[in-house]
Amino acid sequence: MAVKIRLARRGRKKAAQFDIVVADSRSPRDGRFIEKIGTYDPNTNPASINFDGEKAFDWIMKGAEPTDTVRAMLSYRGVLYRKHLQLGVIKGAISQDVADQRFADWKEQKDAKIEGKRTTLGTAKDEARKTRLAAETKVKEARAEAQRAKQAAALAAAAPAAAEAETAEATAETTEEAGA
Repeated sequence: MAVKIRLARRGRKKAAQFDIVVADSRSPRDGRFIEKIGTYDPNTNPASINFDGEKAFDWIMKGAEPTDTVRAMLSYRGVLYRKHLQLGVIKGAISQDVADQRFADWKEQKDAKIEGKRTTLGTAKDEARKTRLAAETKVKEARAEAQRAKQAAALAAAAPAAAEAETAEATAETTEEAGA
């Protein structure tokens, strides 16, 4: 029986999520599986990959073949590197302590890199939001200034007419007083 580590689709249309499962290679994609070892959500940035590294490592060491996508995920999380180090221990090339130390160092660097990407994405999103807000504020101020200028022009145009009306009223009053 050939065993594969692969993805089983779930989730609604155009919002797929996947389970990372260990299954017989003859079973259908979303069908029967031996064990579920994690989940994968490609809709987030960076993609959310959550799986039990110990179970994945055990299955890899037992000979389970990952699909291309799952192989990339296992490599991203260090399971394949750990297998490589473990094979070195089995052959006697390095000791278990050295292998554990190398894996711990690699894991620390990888986690820092992933956290750096999350921070960068969050910062970039905040900067883009601030830039959009500044542009909207500038447009709003320009519109308000144009409205003020329009009102001032209307008042300036109405002021001479009002002055002429006052002059005409004053003239009419003086004429009435003179005629009375």
